[in-house]
Amino acid sequence: MYDLVIVGGGLIGGSLACTLATSGQRVALVEAAETDAASRGSYDERVIALSWGSRRILDAVGLWAAIAPEAEPIRRVHISDRGHFGLARLDHAELGVEALGYVTPARAIARSIQAALARASGVDLLCPAQVLDHRVSPDGVEIEVLQDGAPRMLHSRLLIAADGGESAVRRRLSLDTEERAYAQSAIISTVTPDRPRPGVAFERFTNSGPLALLPMTEGRYSVVWTCRDEETESLAGLSDADFLARLQDRFGYRLGRFSRPAPRRSFPLRLVLTRNPVQPRVVLIGNAAHTLHPVAGQGFNLGLRDVAALADVLATSAAQGTDPGSAETLDGYLRWRG
Repeated sequence: MYDLVIVGGGLIGGSLACTLATSGQRVALVEAAETDAASRGSYDERVIALSWGSRRILDAVGLWAAIAPEAEPIRRVHISDRGHFGLARLDHAELGVEALGYVTPARAIARSIQAALARASGVDLLCPAQVLDHRVSPDGVEIEVLQDGAPRMLHSRLLIAADGGESAVRRRLSLDTEERAYAQSAIISTVTPDRPRPGVAFERFTNSGPLALLPMTEGRYSVVWTCRDEETESLAGLSDADFLARLQDRFGYRLGRFSRPAPRRSFPLRLVLTRNPVQPRVVLIGNAAHTLHPVAGQGFNLGLRDVAALADVLATSAAQGTDPGSAETLDGYLRWRG
């Protein structure tokens, strides 16, 4: 019998498991994909823009120290609108903080989580394992899991779904969910400018969508280029030289000339917003509850705030000896995240 079963051992589910590892509750973390803690960085690796608040959450959980050496601080943000006068600048000094945020390899966050879970005695990691079904009763949740080709049944007082934007738990619950395509895609790449400005991020609005350049270590910049769906195929299929020319035309020469474009990847953008992410003995967090446009870089950061709020409520429940899946406990989480 578990107090909590977390479905999804990615960055959000894994962070929550790390946070709860010392709460005194018995926790199971179910993850379908095998993990590779020894993965190494690459020129064009996937990065995440962490807010200052997210850095504080990761620090409190004990994960930040291992992440920090590979994180590039964002100390200033430059915002402009192509074809229009005026711009806006944000500076960390005006807020009295070390940085406005950090551009961090997803790999570094995952590796820190995996190392912490390997040390945690209060978390059972079931990986690879797949959740086949779940059934809710007044006293708990029965979760049917397939592991090593054999089915097994887990019993828990609370089920936490952190299984991403295509959440199978959410689909089984048939929740009231707003889903809407933005009719845009994000083209992702990495480039190296000849006049890099370490610590400065750029957001440039254009007539086809926002273009963000996020500073990475070693003078690289991660490119997040939002375009209309009908433009995606042609833009992603450009030669390196033509892609750089189009990017230079859209962005300008604030960073000099771009070179070394990484292969382009495209992702369709959509809104998924679950109106009632808290159900009897079930909570949805992260992308399972809300998937947003990347324009403000809030997706992972919102998920970490879910983690912080839920962990606080569940830690209080453990200290008081109350039921973590009760309506009273989960109402506390709703008040945090309303």
